[in-house]
Order: sequence, then structure tokens, then C-alpha cells
Amino acid sequence: MAQGNRTKVSEFILMSFSSLPTEIQSLLFMTFLIIYLITLMGNSLIILVTLADPMLHSPMYFFLRNLSFLEIGFNLVIVPKMLATLLAQDTTISFLACSVQMYFFFFFGVDECSLLATMAYDRYVAICNPLHYPVIMNQRTCAKLAAASWFPGFPVGIVQIMWLFSFPFCGNKVNHFFCDSPPVLRLVCADTAKFEIYAIVGTVLFVMTPCMLILCSYTRIAAAILRIPSAKGKQKAFSTCSSHLLVVSLFYVSLSLTYFRPKSNNSPESKKLLSLSYTVVTPMLNPIIYSLRNTEVKNALGRTFHKALSFRSYMPWT
Repeated sequence: MAQGNRTKVSEFILMSFSSLPTEIQSLLFMTFLIIYLITLMGNSLIILVTLADPMLHSPMYFFLRNLSFLEIGFNLVIVPKMLATLLAQDTTISFLACSVQMYFFFFFGVDECSLLATMAYDRYVAICNPLHYPVIMNQRTCAKLAAASWFPGFPVGIVQIMWLFSFPFCGNKVNHFFCDSPPVLRLVCADTAKFEIYAIVGTVLFVMTPCMLILCSYTRIAAAILRIPSAKGKQKAFSTCSSHLLVVSLFYVSLSLTYFRPKSNNSPESKKLLSLSYTVVTPMLNPIIYSLRNTEVKNALGRTFHKALSFRSYMPWT
């Protein structure tokens, strides 16, 4: 693009769902607001229950608690601005706010990939090495694995935004509902070949590598389950990892459809819809999946509510 077309950008305009009629945008606002509240309440409840109930003080629920923290953060980065855009048509976002939003998007996205791989390893040890599980997955090891899962997002996010936002821009209309890298990159008036190579390498290292580790873990888990002689034993072993497997499938399928489809089949509007699945819908479904498909969590929720009601009945002002 010609040098004369370059402009100094101080803010961006999020196109979001501006092409839709006002009535549809109002309906989307109410829908996303309900999903957002369910997400915050569901993940907060998972955190509180796994902290309060001694029966859930195990590595599996320690990592689940980390995942819920991550999902809350992921939602806080994306959804409030999207709701403001739909409600008040506040489509502008400052240069700094856009870069901060993109940083935390990559931070939480990369960390979720790492954490899901860590949770798969935990299930692998639990099923394939049950006798050594308490020794291998001790408190210190769990803390190290959690820290290692949260760390990759820091350097990935920093490099991403410092490099991308150092480019000159030829426009400021971002055809998305948040500051994602591809739509912002389209506004750059410079050669971005090296940045795109970095993006591909980063995707392989921090997104596909955890995916391969998850596949390896579940391949060995499946082999171990098939060797269990009784049908009841197989069912019990599978039930311990079915929730995590479903969450992983939802996350990676939606991510793959969004970022790894051929460009000819990847229109901005379809990408917005697909992005909603892993930024809005999946964080809401995770606590529901773990609550409905996990007997221990359901029992813990029942005990927690029972204690809360019993405590309230003994209070002098009730």
C-alpha cells in the first residue's frame, strides 16, 4: 500500500455486528449477557466448591479450579466490550486498549491450551499408573505444572503485541467484535511476512504441541481402559476423563474451524460466528459439563448448598 495512505492510528473501530439490524443486535445483547452471567456464576461456583469441599482437594479439581479462573479471565477480556458495542453502539477502542485486549486474549488462549494438556497428563497418570498417582501428582508437582501452564502466555502475548502494534496502519476499522490478530493485521501498511511466519511457528509450538500431547495421553489412556477386564471398571475409568475430553474437543474443534480453514472459506462474518463458540459459549459450557457429568462435583454442590441452607436456618435474623 502506498506510503501516502498510512495514517497515525490513535483508536480502532470494532465493526462487531454492525451489519445486523438493531433488533437483532438487541437480541444478541440479551443472549450474550445471559451467557456471560452464567459463565461467571458457573465458574465461580466451581472455584468455591472445589475450595470448600475437602473431598475435592485432589489434583484433578486443583487443575479444574485453575481452568475456571482462566475462563473467567478470558470472558472478562472479551465480553464486556462486546456487550457495550451491542448496547450503546460504543464501537471505538483506543490503541492501548486494543493492544491490552489482544495481549490478554493470547495470554489466556495459550495458557488454556497448556492447562488442558496438563489436565490430560493428570488423567493419564490416574488411569495408567493408579498405584503411583499420589506420589507422582503430589502437591509440589501440581503447583509446578500449574505454574508451567500459566507461564507461556506471558512471552507469547508480549512478543505478539509489541511486534504487531509497531507496524504502521492504513486504517482503523477492525472487522471483528474484539481485537484479534488477523483482522488487525489486515490494516497494516508494511511487509508482514516475517510476522506471519512467527505466528505460524507460535501456533505450532503453543497450540498444536499441547494438542498432540493431549492426543498422546488419551491414546495411552484408551489402551489402558481396553485392558481392564470388567465392563464396570472400564466405565468407571472412562468417566474420570470424559468431561475433560469433551471440553478439549469443544475448544480445539472451534479453534480449528476459526483459524485453520482455507482463507477462501473463511469470511469475516463466519469467523465472527465461530469465534463466539470458544470466546463466549465454551467458557459457559465447561462448568456445566463438569457439574452434570461428574458425580463428585454434583455431590459436592449438594453438600455445599445443604451447609449454606443449614447455616442460614440457624442465623438469628432468619
